[in-house]
Amino acid sequence: MFQLLIAFVSRIYALFQRTMPTNILIRATHTRRGLRWGVPAMLLAVVYLVIAAALAQWVASGAPGWINLLVLVCLWNALKFVVNGPATLVRLVRVRAIERRYRDAGYVSNETMSVG
Repeated sequence: MFQLLIAFVSRIYALFQRTMPTNILIRATHTRRGLRWGVPAMLLAVVYLVIAAALAQWVASGAPGWINLLVLVCLWNALKFVVNGPATLVRLVRVRAIERRYRDAGYVSNETMSVG
């Protein structure tokens, strides 16, 4: 029974990682080309916070209580983007240092070896 529960949760987790827009965007910022967009993507956290505040105000003025779940989702997404920004910045600095080391050592990258 416990194994079945773990298998179900892992499948749902994998589905959410592949299909949810914020997870796709965060995964894209962890590629080499996307690392430089991690810090600007932090601005999306502001948008999510504004949406969460508007929804919370709506609930306070008499909207259905289930909207609080949307508030939590917006706050969770804002937190993901706030944490993602510095993480991608650290990774970008680390990758650029490694690339600089290779370039100074005289190694040739794949991009400069193109024929044509």
